[in-house]
Amino acid sequence: MGPIRGVTQSSKNDLYLAFKSSTLGFQLYKEQAVSAIDIPPARVGTSAYPAGVPNGVKFIYGIGAAAEAIVGVAFNAFNFFFYTNIMGVPGTLAGLAITIALVVDAITDPLVGTLSDRWRSRLGRRHPFMFAAPLPVMLCLFLIYSPPAGFSSFTLFLWLTGLTVIMRSAMTLFHVPHLALGAELSADFTERTRVMSINTLLGSVGGFGTAFIAYSFVFSATPEYSNGLLNREAYPTFAIWAACAGGVVMLLSTALTLNLVPRLPQVAVDLPRLSTMEFIRDVRSAMSNRNYLMLLIGYLLLSATLGTRDTIGLHMNTYYWELLPEQIRYFMIFGLIAPIVGFVVVAPLHNRFEKKPVLISGLIALLIFATLPVILRIAGYFPANNSDLLIPFLMVFYLLTLTFGVILLISAMSALADIADEHELNTHRRQEGIFYAARSFFAKASSGLGHLLAGIAIDIIDFPVGAEPGTVDPEIIFRLGLIDGPVAVVPGVIAVFFYLRYNLTRRRHTEIQAQLKARRDRLSGGAC
Repeated sequence: MGPIRGVTQSSKNDLYLAFKSSTLGFQLYKEQAVSAIDIPPARVGTSAYPAGVPNGVKFIYGIGAAAEAIVGVAFNAFNFFFYTNIMGVPGTLAGLAITIALVVDAITDPLVGTLSDRWRSRLGRRHPFMFAAPLPVMLCLFLIYSPPAGFSSFTLFLWLTGLTVIMRSAMTLFHVPHLALGAELSADFTERTRVMSINTLLGSVGGFGTAFIAYSFVFSATPEYSNGLLNREAYPTFAIWAACAGGVVMLLSTALTLNLVPRLPQVAVDLPRLSTMEFIRDVRSAMSNRNYLMLLIGYLLLSATLGTRDTIGLHMNTYYWELLPEQIRYFMIFGLIAPIVGFVVVAPLHNRFEKKPVLISGLIALLIFATLPVILRIAGYFPANNSDLLIPFLMVFYLLTLTFGVILLISAMSALADIADEHELNTHRRQEGIFYAARSFFAKASSGLGHLLAGIAIDIIDFPVGAEPGTVDPEIIFRLGLIDGPVAVVPGVIAVFFYLRYNLTRRRHTEIQAQLKARRDRLSGGAC
């Protein structure tokens, strides 16, 4: 194995010290926390806070989403461009690497979900898994952007595949239990929306903040590269920063929510230990819930749309719209407006309307505003690349797309928590872990399917490797736009028809909550 390119000895030392300090901090906190916490007998209730969740708790829970977003943006937004346009790996191979990891995710995500549903420990059900995630995630993210010199395209494919499988499996250890933890904070129909709104808001801050720093400082222009995204040496530096930031925030969110463990629902005493048959039974049980299945299929189709557009996003910005990193970074600032708007409006929308029409309206609006710029450009009604109006127009459509995307995401996350209640009523089991494993899986499916579809498309249109913006054949640029616009939205349109079949209403959820409360009261009375 050759030397790792673009990484100085100083960079290696910095990374080592960051890992070392994170490990020591975790060990010290864990020793104190374990000795301080006595897990109470299994709770009959289904949430930590019967009414409102304190804002401080919402915040420390929500910063976990910032960690996920930091790692997600660092991986999803840049790795396809890096491996295809910088390292010269064929698009199909680069996409296949992420898709192979997706197959592994199909097993690890529900497995971690059902494991954390059944885990018994002094640290509760969720936290042991969350503590195990940061270090492998940090190391793998760094290595993904630091492949050894002299690797062939196929060896780079193997390198990317192996590290992606390990990193995403480690990320599952944090992501799935963290999402399940959010559902356990409150049982209230609208309060869950508020919890998920703050979670989404802080996730957006982490994601957009990461992208802004990358475009502003890491991929800024140099004398050798007028477009810093073409600078091979910048990527390991970016990976070190993102890995350390994501890992530290993961540890913070996990450590600061550890004091909630005594309040959280514990594993039912009569719940069997995990076995292969129990795991299969859990998955089949979840899939038998019609509302869950409709939400799941719709999310899978939407993932194909969002993943394809995200994967070729840098190709579009660099070659189709001919933007520089210094220009792209301003989209990150305006992008923060979207989660703020979503945070403000979604809870009132859910108070006034059912979650289903809010979710579907958000999806339709997202698809319209996402594809309009390319369609208008093809029709000749969008500003040219040398026009002063280009960036303002792109920002407006970008902001609208993101805003409705945030509304859609919060609505779907909140609906999943309601479905977990419905499932408990039908099966007598709390399985937030297995339900939110689907949320984790399809977040990664967005990346996996997007990489594969985009990779195949890039190869089909024969997009050149390492080309300077403005020098690519206009016909290839036209086809690139078709992929990002009309072609990519087709799965999302199909998703609408599945979301239309979701039918868990506010009235039905209120009935479910009342029946669950009556059952708990009977159990409590019997225990006395």
